[in-house]
Amino acid sequence: MGIQLSKGQRIDLTKTNPGLVKAVIGLGWDTNKYQGGQDFDLDASAFLVDAQNKCVNDHDFIFYNNLQHPSGAVIHTGDNRTGEGDGDDEQLIVDFSSIPSYVDRIGITVTIHDAELRKQNFGQVSNAFVRLVDEANGQELLRFDLGEDFSIETAVVVCELYRHGNDWKFNAVGSGFSGGLASLCKNYGLQV
Repeated sequence: MGIQLSKGQRIDLTKTNPGLVKAVIGLGWDTNKYQGGQDFDLDASAFLVDAQNKCVNDHDFIFYNNLQHPSGAVIHTGDNRTGEGDGDDEQLIVDFSSIPSYVDRIGITVTIHDAELRKQNFGQVSNAFVRLVDEANGQELLRFDLGEDFSIETAVVVCELYRHGNDWKFNAVGSGFSGGLASLCKNYGLQV
């Protein structure tokens, strides 16, 4: 079992774990029962941003329609449209040795697909978590449970990986947004 983080907590990744080259970032959630008749489709995304917290180009946005960064630094393992079952619902693989030098941080987010159309929000989602696993040995290094802080938000910045000198650190963000994926894209400097 990895280190359990709380909101706002920051922790060393590569300094404390010098052998860490590739990390699996697993995201999971459950949906509360509600009378909507629609499935919940939550989507994990990664935004590779520069020092101004902006994506340099569209390739720096990794999601279900762009599964791999050209550098190979971030790979999305695929869209899970139901969130059924235990464990990780979606995963991103981060290769610290391949991250381009202009990338200052990587924002890891979860959004609800067609949230407004389906009248869904993160108030209807429970047990959301992110965990970081060393791909080489399968060891869970850390975990952040988001808690039930959300009501009307349709997008959440779950965590950030950020560069600190030559090392990478993890920040447990847990910050909600309204406006879904479109507002996140604008936040990170992308045209929608």
